[in-house]
Amino acid sequence: MALFKSGNPALSEKKFRDTVINHSVDSANAMTVRGTLNKFGFLFLMVMGTSYYSWKEFSEGGNVTPLILTGAIGGLVVAIILAFKREWSPYLAPLYALLEGLFLGAVSAMYNNAFAEYAPNIVANAVGLTFGVGISMYFLYSYRIIKATEKFKSVIITATMGIGIFYLIVFVMSLFGFNNMSFLHEGSTFGIIFSLVVVVIAALNLILDFDMIETGATMGAPKYMEWYGAFGLMVTIIWLYIEILRLLGKISSRD
Repeated sequence: MALFKSGNPALSEKKFRDTVINHSVDSANAMTVRGTLNKFGFLFLMVMGTSYYSWKEFSEGGNVTPLILTGAIGGLVVAIILAFKREWSPYLAPLYALLEGLFLGAVSAMYNNAFAEYAPNIVANAVGLTFGVGISMYFLYSYRIIKATEKFKSVIITATMGIGIFYLIVFVMSLFGFNNMSFLHEGSTFGIIFSLVVVVIAALNLILDFDMIETGATMGAPKYMEWYGAFGLMVTIIWLYIEILRLLGKISSRD
């Protein structure tokens, strides 16, 4: 039977298949969906912990730039290592969560400060919407209202790769002083539509993530892959939150 793919590069078919081939485990030491979700909950608490720290640092007038850089760059490095050393997931997944918390808390605090007058609840709304979308996607997947068919997967994976490549091009262009993509930051109609599309793509990636985690559990992947699955799911949730926050920022700037 062909294994499902996820648009999230952390949760690819090959990673789970290779893990199962290289490890023979009994049912007591095999990956489960419940175990993965429990570990995701643990990672979420770690993200919240360091987010609170960086938020507090900003609110007290501290310089959060080092926290943002440490979180963003450190998280990227950890994610790259995990792509090759999945067996290190029980140790590196929590580290990733701690680092991303530093980044998210500081960025959220900056948004909260920037929109204090026009949208004082922007961060709370972004958090609530992220939770709402995540739970909705889970139920839509659980009741098979949205199915991860081959066509569905192909469309979402292609769209996700396209967004990633576009963001990379924009970043490289900015290094050379080209900042002509104002719609990425401003509340123009096109900018809002673009952000809305990205939010939808990020949300639909959750369907693929849930499907890949369920497939890994069915295949009998080793227990440490629960941490890897939780890490991959966290990657998508963080992306979704950031995109929702940006969308709300654009909408609020029009008021």
